[in-house]
Amino acid sequence: MASAGAVYPPLNQRPIKNTVLLFDVDNTLTIPRQGITPEMLQTLSELRHKVAIGFVGGSNLPKQQEQMGSANVDVTSLFDFCFAENGLTAYRLGEQLAGSSFIEWIGEEKYKELVKFILHYIADLDIPVKRGTFIEFRNGMINVSPIGRNASTEERNTYEKYDKEHGIRTTMVQKLKEAFPDLGLTYSIGGQISFDVFPTGWDKTYCLRHIEAEKDRPDGVEYTTIHFFGDKAYPGGNDWEIYDDKRTIGHAVKDPSDTLRLLREMFF
Repeated sequence: MASAGAVYPPLNQRPIKNTVLLFDVDNTLTIPRQGITPEMLQTLSELRHKVAIGFVGGSNLPKQQEQMGSANVDVTSLFDFCFAENGLTAYRLGEQLAGSSFIEWIGEEKYKELVKFILHYIADLDIPVKRGTFIEFRNGMINVSPIGRNASTEERNTYEKYDKEHGIRTTMVQKLKEAFPDLGLTYSIGGQISFDVFPTGWDKTYCLRHIEAEKDRPDGVEYTTIHFFGDKAYPGGNDWEIYDDKRTIGHAVKDPSDTLRLLREMFF
């Protein structure tokens, strides 16, 4: 589907010059774990005629394909830049860029110690519901969910409220920091039911190295204005680092409708 990009002006010929818009996925472009709306797709398509756009999410590419693509449309054809796993898996105009590996960085022995601790901790947790897939291994991180990523939408919504009241994820992150103070890991709470664990510096700001590298391409652009839109734009949230980065202009949103409102005010 990379050919879909041919209907848009080349990156270096977009009317809004030297500018790129980057979006979080859950609760920014879509309701968490649900499909993107036709209205949002249409807005993104109209935007793309004016300015470069990309998404940056913690999930792996198959999940982003599930939420924003379809059987006939590859998610990498809908954006100029696709940054799955914070940019550890990255695409530019449908072509994959070089990535990095969490397991190679941390090593098998330290990884096993970390996983053993997490599984023991979750086993001892007294929470109303537990389902399956408590640790999801990704290329650039692991995703940890006390309730399990196999929870239904209703169970996710219920757990999110329970977690906010009882601080399950916040407490677990603190225990991990105490148990592994020297591993050089960052713990980032995002979405409704989980948190990410990754090497310090491999947060969403990781994707900015791909954006900065654009200026060295023959057909590239030096992006001097980088807008970021995200809902977890507070200390400890998984959008905070890129939202607060001096290289970006951060926009905190509440949900996809809020994102649409901001985009209309800024670009239409």
